[in-house]
Amino acid sequence: MILETKRLILRKPKKSDWKDIVEGCKELDVAKNISTIPNPYKKKDAELFIENALKKWRKKDKDGYMFFIELKDEKKVIGSTSLYSINKLSKKAKTGSWINKKYWRKGYILEAKISILDFAFNKLKLEKLESGARVKNRASNLMSKNLGFKNEGTKRKSTFYKATNEICDMNIYGLLKSEWKENRSKIIKRLNKY
Repeated sequence: MILETKRLILRKPKKSDWKDIVEGCKELDVAKNISTIPNPYKKKDAELFIENALKKWRKKDKDGYMFFIELKDEKKVIGSTSLYSINKLSKKAKTGSWINKKYWRKGYILEAKISILDFAFNKLKLEKLESGARVKNRASNLMSKNLGFKNEGTKRKSTFYKATNEICDMNIYGLLKSEWKENRSKIIKRLNKY
């Protein structure tokens, strides 16, 4: 399965993507905001990340999707975005993303997330998505708000971050399908600035 946008291809990981993943995840500014990324980040870490993502794709009854974000112009993986902990009974899931620091502030995550939210609400028929952001991560908190997510609270000292070896506060955001439908066109206009 592939999701395509104007500048991006969101696709299943390939084992050959490991170099791009290492390049993106080795930056402390990226690693410190994703709980599962160690620092330093090495080839074996990328290979394990890719293998775990591929396992999710092979599952018949999927509880998650990990899409690698490939920049069309460069044919390079610049990050990933996911849906995970999919609960078919309550029709909800969690979502998360990261992007190589070289590609920050260019609208790529916004572009990828619009595609993922459409996929979640339209194809998977989910009714709610949740997202977490480290309290100190201004960019992720702002991105959640820009996508229409509502802050549903802060979990204090709830998440361990491997890269910095600390337990941090996490803001929790939620987005309902009805809110996405209502605000999608405004969010698309924001993307058109890039």
